Amino acid sequence: MKHVAGKVGIYAALVTWAFVSLFPVYWTITTSMKVAKDVQLGHLIPWVDFQPNWLGWRSLGLSPDTIGQVSTVRDEFLDRFLNSIYTAFGASFLAVLIGSLAAYGLSRFQYKFLWMKNQDLSFFFLSQLILPPVVLALPFLVLYRELALLDSIIGLVLLYTLTVLPIVIWIMKDQFDTIPIELDEAAQVDGLGPWGTFFRIILPMALPGMVAAFILSLILCWNEYFFAALLTGAEAKTLPVMVASQTGSQGINWWSMAALSTAAIAPLVVVGVLLERYIIRGLTAGSVKG
Repeated sequence: MKHVAGKVGIYAALVTWAFVSLFPVYWTITTSMKVAKDVQLGHLIPWVDFQPNWLGWRSLGLSPDTIGQVSTVRDEFLDRFLNSIYTAFGASFLAVLIGSLAAYGLSRFQYKFLWMKNQDLSFFFLSQLILPPVVLALPFLVLYRELALLDSIIGLVLLYTLTVLPIVIWIMKDQFDTIPIELDEAAQVDGLGPWGTFFRIILPMALPGMVAAFILSLILCWNEYFFAALLTGAEAKTLPVMVASQTGSQGINWWSMAALSTAAIAPLVVVGVLLERYIIRGLTAGSVKG
């Protein structure tokens, strides 16, 4: 009886946590189909509390009755959407590529730079996350102006790569530490050099960790707002900047903001579902070390 009660308690806790985690997504999707009165009254259940309406999607030119018509707002949304795709995926790919090489070096070789050894270097990379982004605002603004990188996709890609690189190095070093070094030695005995060992033997085994690092980097880059608003203008603005700009003379257009947010989170949901098994394997790899 105690066993059954324990299982019921666990499932109840999981259901409660799932509800708490998914409710913001549900609220965003339903708000995109409300009119102003329903938003203000806090109606939650469609067809019970309110009648779904395409107001939010119509304001973006993405409703069924406007999708075939010319819409400047829809064109702007597609431009910002593509900018987010280019910056988030480009920065995540570069961060995983560079971070995997750095993490493999820290895992397999011994370094000494001044007083710092491998553990100190690893902590140095991770400590960069402590620095508040606002501290870097003025230096990057001046630097990007001198390098002509303001309002450019390349500028955002380079900056986002730097911001997520410490996390990638941390995840990938833990991943490489779980792979026995004897595999490297056996590969080198068979005639492979360090690069061949890394790309042909170790990298395929570390794929789950790479996918987990890529997904985490993608989420952070996709949702980044501060630098996107600071360093971009008319050309390179991303979706978070467009979402934050949904204000009018009478306040915030919650229905438009909710529709934009729903469209913005859809690609992350698709990527997460497609790569779910790799994410779980990558995030739990470090917990099975002997």
